[in-house]
Amino acid sequence: MARDYYAILGVRRDASPDEIKKAYRRLARELHPDVNPDPETQERFKEITQAYEVLSDPKKREMYDLGADPFAPGGGAAGGAGFGATGFPFSDIMDAFFGSTTSRGPRSRARRGRNATLRVELDLAETAFGTTRELAIDTAVVCTTCSGAGTAPGTHPETCETCHGRGEVQQVTRSFLGQVMTSRPCPHCGGYGSVIRHPCPECSGDGRVRTRRTIKVRIPAGVENGTHIQLAGEGEVGPGGGPAGDLFLEIVERPHPIFEREGDDLHCTVQIPMTAAALGTQVVIETLDGPEEVDIRPGTQSGQVIPLYGRGVRHLNESGRGDLLIHVNVETPTKLDEEQEELLRRLAKLRGEERPPGKFAPGQQGFFSRLRDVFNSH
Repeated sequence: MARDYYAILGVRRDASPDEIKKAYRRLARELHPDVNPDPETQERFKEITQAYEVLSDPKKREMYDLGADPFAPGGGAAGGAGFGATGFPFSDIMDAFFGSTTSRGPRSRARRGRNATLRVELDLAETAFGTTRELAIDTAVVCTTCSGAGTAPGTHPETCETCHGRGEVQQVTRSFLGQVMTSRPCPHCGGYGSVIRHPCPECSGDGRVRTRRTIKVRIPAGVENGTHIQLAGEGEVGPGGGPAGDLFLEIVERPHPIFEREGDDLHCTVQIPMTAAALGTQVVIETLDGPEEVDIRPGTQSGQVIPLYGRGVRHLNESGRGDLLIHVNVETPTKLDEEQEELLRRLAKLRGEERPPGKFAPGQQGFFSRLRDVFNSH
């Protein structure tokens, strides 16, 4: 036996049937004459086909391993099961190039419904602490007249006369390999194997109708703008009474007049006069938990941040809360009467600040220094 079928397929002599089948399919895709029409490729394709025919048949493989001719009379060649006298494996060829040629049977009319998305607008307090909402949804539900079957009351789907309930029809075509039989969905019944001659008057055979329903939803604490909440099975019911899809709630957080949210922290700004910043005072701050008195220490500077720990938004699916950060803005008066101006001048004289020297704060630069740095960076 001159030919080494194992080497032709590129497998070991102890390769399993699955390994042999995978190797053949891989080579068949590469060497098929429709892909590579040159004569050398066609000869190579015939070689791997013959090798697979022998190694995929347990009896022929055993004879080949013993040194006998697997194609000798009485050697087990399957005449009539293949192509010509060599028993050409059509099912594997078709699996490799055209998909499975085995019967799949009729497909079900019931299919899963589509997912739906609903935008829900919430105030900051609702996203911070959670809430419960009743939502009205326009969606598809099971038709109560036919219970999802799609047929008129008292009737049933009838077996398709074209495919006789198989849901597919077979077609024989001729190719260089000979006659090839393929299966495709029945064009008359759409692959269902049955036809609805008397559709339901309520849903027109779809098995579902559109309506508005109300559901109660619990919004967890800590959600924020853009959060998506998945409600399994609350979407649209599928055609033919199939299972419902999912409903996704997209959270839209309304802007708050006082607070700006950054993660689970809240920010707000309080304005105080310069005398209060210098002498210190107390201010009442509105928080999500109600009014709270905050101490302003003497000498507080504009831009200083005062934290209120645990006064922010609750952490989503965790314990604890973020913080409330109060940004202080010190107001400088723009108009003074004579008495106020005189008092400030006396204060400036007492502090030696009648003509204070200009100083740059750390990290700040003048115009020419910044200009110099720009040129030095190039």
